[in-house]
Amino acid sequence: MKLNMIKITSVIAIALTLGSCQKGDLLSNPNVANENSNIPVSLLLNHLTWSMYRGGGVVEKTSNAIGEEPFGQLSKWNQFTVSTNAYYRATNAYAFSNTATAYDLLRYVKQMESQAQVQLGTTNSVYSALGRFFKAYSFVWLTQRVGDIPAGEAGDSKNLTPKFEAQKDVYKRSLQLLDEANSIITIAIKPSVGVDNSSTVVGGDIYGLTYLQWQKVINSYRLRVLISLSKRADDNADLNIKQQFADILNNPGKYPVQTGNSDNLAFKYNATVNKFIYNPDETYNVFENLGKTYLDLTTANQDPRTFIAATPAPAEIKAGKTVGDFTAYVGGSTTLTQSTLSANDAKGMYSYVNYKRYFTTFTGPDPAVMIGYPELCFNIAEAINRGWVAGSAANWYQNGMKASISFYGLTEGQSYDIGDVKGITLGKVTIKTNDFLNHPNVVYKGDNADGLKQILQQKYVAFFENSAWEAFYNWRRTGIPEFANNGAGINPSGVIPVRWQYPLDEQNNNTANYKAAVSAQYGGNDDINQKMWLLK
Repeated sequence: MKLNMIKITSVIAIALTLGSCQKGDLLSNPNVANENSNIPVSLLLNHLTWSMYRGGGVVEKTSNAIGEEPFGQLSKWNQFTVSTNAYYRATNAYAFSNTATAYDLLRYVKQMESQAQVQLGTTNSVYSALGRFFKAYSFVWLTQRVGDIPAGEAGDSKNLTPKFEAQKDVYKRSLQLLDEANSIITIAIKPSVGVDNSSTVVGGDIYGLTYLQWQKVINSYRLRVLISLSKRADDNADLNIKQQFADILNNPGKYPVQTGNSDNLAFKYNATVNKFIYNPDETYNVFENLGKTYLDLTTANQDPRTFIAATPAPAEIKAGKTVGDFTAYVGGSTTLTQSTLSANDAKGMYSYVNYKRYFTTFTGPDPAVMIGYPELCFNIAEAINRGWVAGSAANWYQNGMKASISFYGLTEGQSYDIGDVKGITLGKVTIKTNDFLNHPNVVYKGDNADGLKQILQQKYVAFFENSAWEAFYNWRRTGIPEFANNGAGINPSGVIPVRWQYPLDEQNNNTANYKAAVSAQYGGNDDINQKMWLLK
């Protein structure tokens, strides 16, 4: 997969730039294409799919414009890792302030949809379907960070002060867009008798998915959105949250969903322009440890994914423990200050990121999953546990764990090398997936609170270094797993915030509507610790 986005952006960026949902006039430049130029829709989709991986379409230098790739700042906020050095690995503190936006996606969607209609002569192309998907994705991306947002009027260059919509209405709009996307892509797959595009790869898609795989992604993502609304499922009958979930799951012919890891929406790395974030050029593994939240779960359950993620803590090996002893794998707590973590790390108290797996190639061991099959399994298991839909939560829960284990290439009885922080082999372990799946802590405890806790814990483990913010958002929604919280290392307040402040562009250019939205939701205070409608 060769990235063409950089070249594409230089050709069409000015033609597409609306600045933000509030900014306006397009500038004429003889060196670039203008807004009426005939730009191949595949190039526009190329930008959209790349921007999705980079964090909701954010390309500007904006506070909290955090990339969604693995092992970045997001890894620390998901509590998969902790940093012991601010210079090399940034801080662990939840320094949420003014969020970035995902409105860049809207700019390109608008152009893609119009160009697709002109170039392909239909409003029912795969690009029209994906346009609706990316609209919904951009709205959900931002609303779950701040609350009410401009949606219906967003992206209109003639309207510099778009109205905010209530978060409930943003979700209603987004779910409708996703339903429309499924209907349109159904037509695009079989536009006429004798034509079947199911196995055709969509031109310009950096993920390399076929028409049918994109349809599965759209519907699987819709299930993610629906389960994220679990707190509002019983007091918002007009959203039909439970019924929508059941309608999708019970009608796979109309609403196909992912059926395996091959259907994952996943960013693939290469050794030239898209190198894996950790690779042989990276020499700072010593400044990052595994997080306690993650390792406490995997080690307690004798989960073989422990060996995938971590090295044994040096002090534990020095004390005589073997590389196969799960108690030799120890994570650092985000509640501790970075200076305390650094001092403890110097004593060899913590495990490091698995150098042998993550630092030895430019292409990385795995693609970066954005929307994956293991998550889908756990979402379905959760819905069954909650009584939204009939079925076996136990089976879907097992499917999710098995799919995650398979994603890492682990098999029963496999011999696996264990290295130290520099990748020097310390010994071997035998992978015991069956022992893990049959562990008393892991065997499903039923459609009750204990069973739900198990589902959510295993979903978190499966999210390790993938699916962007989902590990954090699931914790924020459910409190599971128990994140390290209420400590000096979190931030000056000692408490993990539950939202971001609104974008500065929104505050400066759409001031009246911004103030009205903050007043209606948060009593006039754009406070990162106040709960939005989604979380109440």
